[in-house]
Amino acid sequence: MATDSNQGTWLTQEAYDRLKTELDELVANRPVMAAEINARREEGDLRENGGYHAAKEEQGKQEGRIRQLEDLLRHAKVGEAKASDEIQIGTVVTIAFDGDPDDTEKFLLGSREIGATTDLTVYSPDSALGAAILGHAEGDTVSYKAPNGMELSVKIIGTEIFEG
Repeated sequence: MATDSNQGTWLTQEAYDRLKTELDELVANRPVMAAEINARREEGDLRENGGYHAAKEEQGKQEGRIRQLEDLLRHAKVGEAKASDEIQIGTVVTIAFDGDPDDTEKFLLGSREIGATTDLTVYSPDSALGAAILGHAEGDTVSYKAPNGMELSVKIIGTEIFEG
């Protein structure tokens, strides 16, 4: 997730609204989940009750997602990306690998939570490539170490503000 302890996660209003709706639905589902667990508990011996254990596991997953969404939304910075000459969270970046103008990629630097609102690939600013280009500008060439250990070089050939 694209976070900075001082900044929070940048989200578009659309992404924020989608996540808030998901949170509201999960919270509203708590009584249904509790009823499911109680119904499974009534089926008998808890040591051999697969339905009960499955319901408890699902409840744990839902509670974990609720906590994740609450924290994300509490610290989110919502709005449009700000214009800047430097690459920042919310910038759509076009790069050429190893300076080859035929080997390019266009992506959004931001949170995976924004990924559901765009067809663009989303790179986290915490990823190797994201961290390498953050703060740089169009025309800069930067090197970074890929997760496989290879040293790669990219030239930033285009930047624009994400419009949502």
